[in-house]
Amino acid sequence: MEGAEKELERRSKFLSSLIQKKKANEQQEQHDHLNVSVRASDMPLPLQNRAFRCARDQLDSMPGKLDSKRIALALKKEFDSAYGPAWHCIVGTSFGSYVTHSLGGFLYFSIDKVYILLFKTAVEPLDH
Repeated sequence: MEGAEKELERRSKFLSSLIQKKKANEQQEQHDHLNVSVRASDMPLPLQNRAFRCARDQLDSMPGKLDSKRIALALKKEFDSAYGPAWHCIVGTSFGSYVTHSLGGFLYFSIDKVYILLFKTAVEPLDH
């Protein structure tokens, strides 16, 4: 019986690894399609994908010159309305930053030649 249990566990691990590889390949295909490169993140994949799609839509809707403020505002509003306040967004072709963020609320990525930093901070009520 012990051998059967080990074999079942081995097969289960193998199938899990195949599923993980498939998900990673699908994620990479989506990144390639949107021309996205993740630089750093601790954000769940569904939230990352929403940020990529929102940024891509904003960039595609801009004729000519890059409007960094418009992209930043659109991402902030999208995430504030979908996931609650206090999201912050920095967009540009060259910037430095050092931020404190809530767990699971940090994404730094590039799309085309634009870099986007999206992060969430905790909101503390004011005591009067």
